[in-house]
Amino acid sequence: MDVVIAGSHGLIGRALVEHLVTAGHQVVRLVRRPAERADELEWEPSTGRLTAGALSGVDAVVNLAGAGVGDHRLTPAYKRTVLESRTSTTALLARTMAAAASPPRMLLQGSAVGAYGDTGPREVDETEPLGRTFLASVVREWEASTEAARDAGIRVAHLRTGIVLSPHGGALARMLPLLHAGIGGRLGSGRQFWSWITLEDEVRAITHLLTSSVQGPVNLTAPHPADNAHVTRALARELRRPAVVAVPAVALRIALGEFSQEVLGSIRAVPHVLTADGFTFHHPTIEEAARWVVGQRDARR
Repeated sequence: MDVVIAGSHGLIGRALVEHLVTAGHQVVRLVRRPAERADELEWEPSTGRLTAGALSGVDAVVNLAGAGVGDHRLTPAYKRTVLESRTSTTALLARTMAAAASPPRMLLQGSAVGAYGDTGPREVDETEPLGRTFLASVVREWEASTEAARDAGIRVAHLRTGIVLSPHGGALARMLPLLHAGIGGRLGSGRQFWSWITLEDEVRAITHLLTSSVQGPVNLTAPHPADNAHVTRALARELRRPAVVAVPAVALRIALGEFSQEVLGSIRAVPHVLTADGFTFHHPTIEEAARWVVGQRDARR
């Protein structure tokens, strides 16, 4: 299969490229500089620059591009960056795919379970209405930016990804060192649900969707969401460390500003569409996920 990937330098993108290439697929990475290799294609979403016909004849496009929501405080300026980095890339890809002489069959479009807002302890699946938080508003415009591709009859699946667990980046980049040092613990009350997925299962799920007929929103989350205290305990147990130093909610609000709503908010999303489509998880529970995370971490040390 010929696959074009945007956002190939991020945590998920790097792992996905490696997985697809190892499996024998042809992968071309979109880069924001002059292409230096045969498997690279230059583009610049902010100016709408992507060679006409560049996507013609490929089988699929996977778009994982977008500025990190938690990388900076959510000032008005950075909120615009978060939104525009998603809508500009998505709209450009959708238009280019729709205009291709031989359009790709599918667009697997990055998204987030933050779409649902704070839903408390209630389980939610892909039929849940979009929420009212900042990230939910971003998702609303982000997913709408695929309209040109959908109107052209291209299958579009929105990858509503949860918290990706990996020992080498993502949500655990700061959390694991603290837990290993014995000074980590739950965040706030710890009762907020985290809809998580291991990096391995994230990549496997995206690969599964390349050969599926699924379209629309797809929760890329493990089937057993856990609250923050449970996640913390499971990781600490695998690290053989205590997890007793809780971070008060007020401290998170001071340190993270508006982004603390996403950390302290509760989303108990389940992957109904993915499991109904026959996908099976390697790490369905947080205990199995913690074991994998710590094992991967130790294997690379």
